[in-house]
Amino acid sequence: MFGIVRPCSHRLGERLKSQWMAHLCGLCLALRGDHGQFARVVTNYDGLLISVLTEAQAEKAAGRRRTAGPCPLRGMRTASVAQGEGARLAAAVSLVLASAKVRDHVADGDGLLARRPVAVAARRVARSWGRAGERGGAAVGFDTAVLVDAVDRQIGLEALAGPGTPLLTVTEPTETATAAAFAHTAVLAGRPGNAVPLAEAGRLFGRLAHLLDAVEDRDADARAGAWNPLTATGTPLTEARRLADDALHGIRLALKDVEFSEGRLAHLLLAHELERSVDRAFGTSSCGHPHPGAAQEGRAAFGPPPQMPAPPKQPRGLLAGCAVALGLFCTCQVCCADEFEGPWSRKKHEGCCSNCDCGNCDCGCGDCCNCDCCDGCDCCGCDCSC
Repeated sequence: MFGIVRPCSHRLGERLKSQWMAHLCGLCLALRGDHGQFARVVTNYDGLLISVLTEAQAEKAAGRRRTAGPCPLRGMRTASVAQGEGARLAAAVSLVLASAKVRDHVADGDGLLARRPVAVAARRVARSWGRAGERGGAAVGFDTAVLVDAVDRQIGLEALAGPGTPLLTVTEPTETATAAAFAHTAVLAGRPGNAVPLAEAGRLFGRLAHLLDAVEDRDADARAGAWNPLTATGTPLTEARRLADDALHGIRLALKDVEFSEGRLAHLLLAHELERSVDRAFGTSSCGHPHPGAAQEGRAAFGPPPQMPAPPKQPRGLLAGCAVALGLFCTCQVCCADEFEGPWSRKKHEGCCSNCDCGNCDCGCGDCCNCDCCDGCDCCGCDCSC
């Protein structure tokens, strides 16, 4: 499981938690139903936002949920899961982007992929996922060519980027891809007027996804000699944080222009949990403005002084990672473990149902009942469920 929006189940509350899990399981089952069992390994937290946004805009109707059979990830329990075009679009987008990620790892010769037989097998998997994503996108009226084009341009931009290159030049392809996917949810939901603000929200979400990935990988990339957009362009963390804060603010403004039928979950994920993702990446719970005496470069401006890192574990190759992923799924560690090791990256992740210190409702202003970013919506009721 990967993605930058990883909400704690205790902050969601029972009602929104059940909705979130319905979309997560719906994405997983859409991948299996349309593209086979192995495709389920590309299930990700960010992809389900497509399903969430589609349902949040659509008028309530029968058939949005179905009862799924027992699954090891749910402790062999049945569950009500999301179905329909939103889940299928999320599956198609996830497959295309996963295909691109595999091809990128093959090109870089990461881990076992440096071996020719493994690389050949990985290319076949990538081609299969790419074709499956294209078919899935076409089935819901979405042309995945915009995603493929964005990936191809990304490779070229990274090759040309150097000190002084604006960081937003490097993030542009990701922004374009996510903007197209978010905007198409308005088409599926029959709300064409929402396409423009959702495209803007998607563009800024793509920027954040690229930024946070770069921030989290910065030290590991430096040790491994791998390419990182912050290092390559000479962008300090203070500037990256400023861009992240601006993107968060822009997403909240864009969401105010979207007409939702029931948008509590979408608002919570994109207006609040996304802010926590930024804080997690930068190691802070405060804003990104520099404080007097704080260092203008490095993590010291955002948290405690850096400590000597432990020697990093080498990432696993494609096939080894897939084997570990299947083991994590079948033993319920993805859902139930407090912490588990990512199958490919070997980074530590929280289980989506893990017990954590959620704290009280925090809308970023200290008052969940009078929050500017929640003006005009009912998600921040005084039950502090957000």
